[in-house]
Amino acid sequence: MRMTEGALVLEGGSLRGVFTAGVLDVLIEQEVELSYVNGVSAGSMSGMSYVSKQSGRTIKVNLEYVRDKRFMSFQNMVKNRSIFNFDFLFGELSDTLVPFDYDTFYRSNQIFEVVATRCKTGRPEYFEKSTSDDFISAVKASSSIPVLSSMISVDGKKYLDGGCSIPVAYQRAIDLGYEKIVVVLTREKGYRKPLLDKWTKKGYERYFGPLPRLLKSLEEVPERYNRMQEEIDQLEAAGRIYVIRPDKHVTVQRTEQDKRKLEALYEDGRRLAEAQMDELKQYLGIEEEGKEKTV
Repeated sequence: MRMTEGALVLEGGSLRGVFTAGVLDVLIEQEVELSYVNGVSAGSMSGMSYVSKQSGRTIKVNLEYVRDKRFMSFQNMVKNRSIFNFDFLFGELSDTLVPFDYDTFYRSNQIFEVVATRCKTGRPEYFEKSTSDDFISAVKASSSIPVLSSMISVDGKKYLDGGCSIPVAYQRAIDLGYEKIVVVLTREKGYRKPLLDKWTKKGYERYFGPLPRLLKSLEEVPERYNRMQEEIDQLEAAGRIYVIRPDKHVTVQRTEQDKRKLEALYEDGRRLAEAQMDELKQYLGIEEEGKEKTV
């Protein structure tokens, strides 16, 4: 597989990330390997399997273990203060049950960054697999949903979900100078987040009152997300970025446990990636014969 110069940007969305998994599995199978990848929240986990070239791994984990209390349950919140059990996810699950190929992952020449939100500042920070001393903790932090998860320490600092401060890190790819940027979203075109209801606001104030910058960032999530969706639409229309997203309303929830809905959304990701593959390769400058413009 030859590497193509370009960026792959992955939105989060917890269990909605199975859509991204479907897209990425097709990219792996079609040998579309972009030189830079970044992921927010669930996008960071899907991105790991893309970099390790393990097609099918993410959906296998979700379908086989989504109802396993070791994977996700409110009992985990009582025991570990997190609805997702990261010790299980990055322990027994990744080591033996559905092994993760750490050797291929760390040997890959792809640049892979995950985004987490610094609790003290409420700002996004980026962790790269080849330079971070504790990259797996950064992935856990990127995926730690506010209130439903505890803060994660990385290098002695506290972090939460990257989506608290930046839902889709396309601007990061632009700032790094990438001309070709593929963005995978987990919501349909036109989706906009509603304003926070009063109970959510009160919950945030209760949990994060001592961290005013983080609290402010959380309160601004809907406005920030909606503004960025407008920017994404504009960049897409201008041909600056290439977007793959669901083509119908997504009903899968962040903590969805309906396997049929999860599998259907995964298959939607595969279907759309396959349908858009010729157009995507043309955008990236990948030749029809399979030869690629290489790094």
